[in-house]
Amino acid sequence: MAAPVRIVGLGGTLRAGSGTERLVAQVLDRAAALGAQVEQITGPMLALPLYAYGDPPGEAAEHMIEALRRADGIVLASPGYHGSISGLVKNALDHVEAMSRDPAPYFDGRAVLCLATGGGSQGANAALTTLRSITHALRGWPTPLGLAVNTAGPLFDEAGALVDPALAAQLDLAAAQLVGFARQTRASAGDAMTCDF
Repeated sequence: MAAPVRIVGLGGTLRAGSGTERLVAQVLDRAAALGAQVEQITGPMLALPLYAYGDPPGEAAEHMIEALRRADGIVLASPGYHGSISGLVKNALDHVEAMSRDPAPYFDGRAVLCLATGGGSQGANAALTTLRSITHALRGWPTPLGLAVNTAGPLFDEAGALVDPALAAQLDLAAAQLVGFARQTRASAGDAMTCDF
């Protein structure tokens, strides 16, 4: 039996339990229900030193980099800040430069679900576009469905359940695309390694 695919959720804010962080957790819960192994790197775990080319990454950044190296798929999430993604998330992604010389550089061969939030549709959509552009720059494969979530209204009830069934359905589909693509690319990589050209 094949090992489960590994999905890493990366993003959020320094505020533990932010809306962005909770949405990442929702996607990872769905991925786990589909049989994936999941890991979440959000909140204070993103408080990394400012990236400087050539400097040692430090323990927290090294943990993130190693998790991404093991990942078959990634959830990449950011709130919209002033027409783009947050500096916190951008700095974390700058540390991915440590993967530039890997056999699969950066996010190469990995499915990436981009998820952006904002207190209105404009900020969320701008952040989503930026996340998808960064994913392309890092050689990742954005899932067909990217999510721009308006957080102006309540997303969760007091029990922590999503209040919008349409958003819940989108998260279901996004998780299915992410896990499905991760399985396909892993299988394709295995076939390529055993093919006799």
